[in-house]
Amino acid sequence: MADDPKLKKIVNAADDLSLGISIVVAVLIGVGIGLGLKHLFGYDWLFWLGVFWGIAAAFLNVYKAYAKQKKSLDELANDPRYTYRKPTKEEDDDEEY
Repeated sequence: MADDPKLKKIVNAADDLSLGISIVVAVLIGVGIGLGLKHLFGYDWLFWLGVFWGIAAAFLNVYKAYAKQKKSLDELANDPRYTYRKPTKEEDDDEEY
């Protein structure tokens, strides 16, 4: 606990909050690109292409956050302190009540 940085809680909270913000920003950037392409070239379907790119980027952000959390949990699963080992019959008999 003494080795933890002073602002660790704030950094962790900002990291968790950044996923929600990145989803909104990705969609807004996609909409902006779509509007820009629509006004530049005059085709209405380019707006929807930009929206699709924004939504795809948002899903990519969610996937990256999921992969990061899964990696963290897999490291805990392989930690011997957290593995469950069923006691054998001999160990169960040795216990005193």
